[in-house]
Amino acid sequence: MLAKTSLEEFTAKLASGAPTPGGGSAAAMAGALSASLIQMVCDLTLGRDKYRAHDESVRRIRQKAEAMHRNMLALVDRDADAYDGVMAAIRMPKGTEREKAARREAMGRANLFATETPMATAEGCVTLLGLAGELVGKSNTNALSDVGTAAMLAYAGLRGGAMNVRINLSGIVDAGHAARARERVQRIEVEGEKLREESLRAVFAAGSLQ
Repeated sequence: MLAKTSLEEFTAKLASGAPTPGGGSAAAMAGALSASLIQMVCDLTLGRDKYRAHDESVRRIRQKAEAMHRNMLALVDRDADAYDGVMAAIRMPKGTEREKAARREAMGRANLFATETPMATAEGCVTLLGLAGELVGKSNTNALSDVGTAAMLAYAGLRGGAMNVRINLSGIVDAGHAARARERVQRIEVEGEKLREESLRAVFAAGSLQ
């Protein structure tokens, strides 16, 4: 499992000539790092007298970030599995009409999975952008740069996920499904851009990061 490897091992695998892990797994990892930073900032805030009025909100944010961290790590592996599934379908025999039909069906399923997986990454990163924005004004001001970094990592994960969705759309056999997926990822991108601007504006307005 990629999520269980060391950071050194994971980056070495990314740097290798193997097709997996690739950009989709890296995007999910960016989301996992964002979630980790959000959890850290919450832990640096909870229980401190200065921020005690926000304990309930910060605890809720931390719980959501912890769940997102688990989801993002799972997507690191799922994205690699999705691409491996596409490659397995491509390698299927196509000598007879029956084999061709089975291969087309398998490729349709594989490309659908390869689209839904990075879509989940992008959607998760939108959630993380929202959590980062919520922390501003409620969390330890000494960790304000960590909130901003969490927001930027989530945005990188969102954009990476969205690009991996788009590159797999052409492989979806059902044109209607492909169109709906395209509209869905466009909505995610618009929402993500809005949250990125809001969260970073709040971060810079709240502290001396100019």
